[in-house]
Amino acid sequence: MDTFRRRLLIFITICAAFCVPKPAHAQNFAEAYIVMDATTGHVLDGQNIQKKLQVASITKIATAMVVIDWAEATKSDLAQYATVPQQAAALGADPVGLQPGDQMTLRDLLYAALMQSDNTAALTLAVHVGRSLPHAADVPGEYAFIAQMNALARKLKMEHTLFLNPHGLDNMRDKLPYSTAYDIARLSAYAMERSGFRFYVSQKEREVTVLHMDNTQSRYLLQNTNTLLGVNSVDGVKTGTTYHAGQCLVISAARPPESVQNGNTYIITPRRLIVAVFHTGGDRFQAANALLNRGWQLYDQWAAKGRILKKDEGLIL
Repeated sequence: MDTFRRRLLIFITICAAFCVPKPAHAQNFAEAYIVMDATTGHVLDGQNIQKKLQVASITKIATAMVVIDWAEATKSDLAQYATVPQQAAALGADPVGLQPGDQMTLRDLLYAALMQSDNTAALTLAVHVGRSLPHAADVPGEYAFIAQMNALARKLKMEHTLFLNPHGLDNMRDKLPYSTAYDIARLSAYAMERSGFRFYVSQKEREVTVLHMDNTQSRYLLQNTNTLLGVNSVDGVKTGTTYHAGQCLVISAARPPESVQNGNTYIITPRRLIVAVFHTGGDRFQAANALLNRGWQLYDQWAAKGRILKKDEGLIL
């Protein structure tokens, strides 16, 4: 074999080993997507990751984290009941069928909002918790809660995000809420650090109880809208769909931590990926799963090179 052919063969072999093709589903169907290492915030792959877009019910990740953070900070019991507010009637029908005056525990409301994306559940959480937040006496509870959602966004350096409600509906006339693939990946990494949140979003089914104004009660079996749960170790996170946002999805998957011995000590490195696709025109689940498979290949290559971070990367969790 002459020298030129030998060099060409070596070049082709290197490309085959290290060039991981982008999945066609993500390229063709997602206006924006991202694959992020949840531990460091390193972006392994992405497209239009800083583009401002509507994110629909992905918003409820922030809603849930404000509630969970509030409960931990104030030592509040998530078994306490909240009453569905009158303004919920304007949201229209939701999966659980909650009506103004109905009551549910905060825990069941979190399940309903995260698993089956119930808008009334998200609003009820916001109104109830918002009344207990600092300075809530000056504004309605819902608005105090939304202010806290945006405060959380600032804390996480989600610099291109604006929350306008706790549920993600974007049918307003004057101004629309927005976020980016990058910001939502940061938010999701923050949320998945919490064992309580991980448990909520990892459930495929959950029965919740509704107390009605006539002192009767009913039960409802929630079905998680994230059909990728359990596939390729996916254990979260959230779906979203509106007219403006289209089909959106954030998923998370973990591998066993990596353990490396350094002298007499062991360095343990968690391994978790966040994958998000926004404004998909095709199968969002297929696109996200293809990106997850590609993400682990890119992660292994990155880890082999020493997990070097780019400038300004890194999460504050």
